[in-house]
Order: sequence, then C-alpha cells, then structure tokens
Amino acid sequence: MTTNKAHFPLKEQFQLPKDTIYLDGNSLGPLQKLVNKDLSDVINTEWGEHLITAWNIDAWMEQPLRVGNLIGKIIGAPEGSVMMGDTLSIKVYQALSAALQMRPTRKIILSDSGNFPTDLYIAQGLIAHLNNGYELKIVEPEEIESAISKNVAAVMITQVDYRTGRLHDMKSITQKAHEMGSVMIWDLAHSAGAVELDLEAINCEFAVGCTYKFLNGGPGSPAFIYVRPDLTEQIAPALSGWMGHEAPFAFDQSYRPALSIERMRVGTPPVVQLSILESALQIWHNIDMKELRTASIALSELFIEQVEKRCPQLILASPKNPEHRGSQVSFKFKNGYAVVQALIANGLIGDFRAPNIIRFGITPLYISEADIHKAVDIIVNIMENNLWEDPKFNKANRVT
Repeated sequence: MTTNKAHFPLKEQFQLPKDTIYLDGNSLGPLQKLVNKDLSDVINTEWGEHLITAWNIDAWMEQPLRVGNLIGKIIGAPEGSVMMGDTLSIKVYQALSAALQMRPTRKIILSDSGNFPTDLYIAQGLIAHLNNGYELKIVEPEEIESAISKNVAAVMITQVDYRTGRLHDMKSITQKAHEMGSVMIWDLAHSAGAVELDLEAINCEFAVGCTYKFLNGGPGSPAFIYVRPDLTEQIAPALSGWMGHEAPFAFDQSYRPALSIERMRVGTPPVVQLSILESALQIWHNIDMKELRTASIALSELFIEQVEKRCPQLILASPKNPEHRGSQVSFKFKNGYAVVQALIANGLIGDFRAPNIIRFGITPLYISEADIHKAVDIIVNIMENNLWEDPKFNKANRVT
C-alpha cells in the first residue's frame, strides 16, 4: 500500500511515557493519540446517544468486514477476504478445522517447534475433540519443508518465531505444501505491520493474526482470519454462530452459512475494541511497507552491532541475516528474566521469553536511531554493573 509516504519515526502520534524507551511493540503496541478522540465519539455519541440504533446509524454491523479490509491492505489480501472478531485462538481453530475438512483422508497436522504455543494447544484440543486418529507432528523450523508429505492435511506455521524472530520463507513453504496437496495456514501475529506481506501472491488457503502487536490495536484487540477468495463458499464453519448466518435477522432454526467471508463471523463483534483498532489503523494509509521494513532492518542492525560490541555477555539468538529475521531482536542470557526487570526499572521496556530469551521489538513507527543508542546505553549499564543481581529483579511476576 502506497499513498503520501510517511517519514519515520511518527513518535508524535503516539502516547508514550516520558523518559521511557519502548522496545516491546512486538508484544503490545502503544496507544495512538487519535484513538482517545475517536473512542470518545464511539462511547459518548454512538453508544451514549444512538443506543441500539447505532448498529444501523453508525454501521456497527459492517464493522468486522470494514476493519478486515483495512487489515487486508496491510497483508496483501483482496477486499472481502479478511474478517475480524474473537481472539487469535478462535481464528486458529476456525482455520484448522476448515483445513481438516478439506482433506478428510489425511490425518497429520504439521507444525514446528518455533510456533507459538497457543497454536499448538488449539491443534491438540481439536485433535482430542475430533477423536478420529489425527496427529500433530512438530519438527524443527529448518525441517518444515522436508517434512511436508502427501500424508499432511494441513501445515500450520507462524511466519516469525516469537522467541528468536526467525523469519520463514512463506512462498517456498506454501509452494511445497501445495505440491504435496496440503492446506497452508499462516499465523501472522508477529508479521502484520512489521514485514511486507502479499497473501494474494503467496496463494495460501488461510492466514490468521492478532492486532495488538505491531498494529497497535490495544490489549485484547480482535484477531483476523483470511480465507482465499475461491474457497470462501466451500468451507464449512466449525463455529456456526449467529453472526455467520446467511440471514441473521431471519432467525431461522437451522444454520445456513453466509455466502461470503461473513461466514467466518461467530458472535456479536466487540464494537468498542474494534473501534479502537479501526482508529489505530488509520496511520497505515500513508505507510509504505517496503520503506518501513527497510527502516526496521537499519535500526535492528545498529542495535545488534552495538549490543554485541559493548555487551559480549549477551548472545544473539536471532538470525544474523536481516532477511531471515522479523522486526525483533533477541539475545540469550542465563538470567534473562532478571535483566529484563532491571531494564524496565531503568527506562527500557523489552520482555522475556523462557527459558533464556531477552526480546526487543524494533518498531520504526516510534523508534529512532537515537532511541537505539539510548537503549544500548541502558543495557550496558545493567550488564557492566550487574544491576540485574538485585533480588527484587529476580522475583518472578505472573506476566514475563
């Protein structure tokens, strides 16, 4: 998507704490200032004044598709092929259950050890529910392509490894899946808004993703599901909710799926949360994803160079080649959790992933080269002075 190009960073458009460098947008994106005004209108005017008539007056009913089309422009999906709603877990379930129905004689779901656990849990739960001989096969990320065989019903992969930032080759893996007759499902949770995507060219059957990371939709913002347009009327929704009915307000006793991407709707859309996301997505109208990716790589390369030079105790866990890495940088350290807590206390927010990963999101929308230098200075101070050894930094919180 290209319009009037934005010049990074766009820090003035975000509400960021003073004297804090935020390198955790890969986990939760920050609040955009525009959202406050737009949300006030939704709550005070649409809900407060229009009440239930807002479903028609303010087009609440069309919002999941309208916002889906905004996401579609960012991920390279045709209009009318992306639906919003529910959580990423629900969207994984929808995609995977539909994929298995498309290949009824095959019993293997293939994934990799770098996949986010939620996806694996959903697959395990679906297998137990179906109780029909299905198997979840998990291989190392480097082994995915060679593991795709004619026995595999669905290949379910997260493009960017949540721990290391390792970037899968979507085109190559999808092509191999199709050569073997398998259905391809991509999880774009750590990709959408971070790397260039062209789902139409990739030709995968399904893609899913969350919107509270690089898309800055807020905590718990609704997830999305993409269905390749030629499949829309063929797939049978496993979650046959009211909103996915062909005519919800006919109140039929029997379910008839909608003849469009609307069939992937389940329950009543979370209007307030969707409105926050819709407002947050306006910033993308002027963003060229190629330029954003170039800026991300430049900042990441600078960050890696400086950390490796000044903090040899931290071992790079992310791929060295930027073309093989998403928009995050991770380092290994035995006491990584304590280091992250010390960093946060000193004005640098990153996060930790077990067992030993210190993770930083590199987001050009609001991160500058100066921020990277400041961040490295803070890391150096923590490591050189062993500040992470303070007992208060070693006490585990519920969320890491």
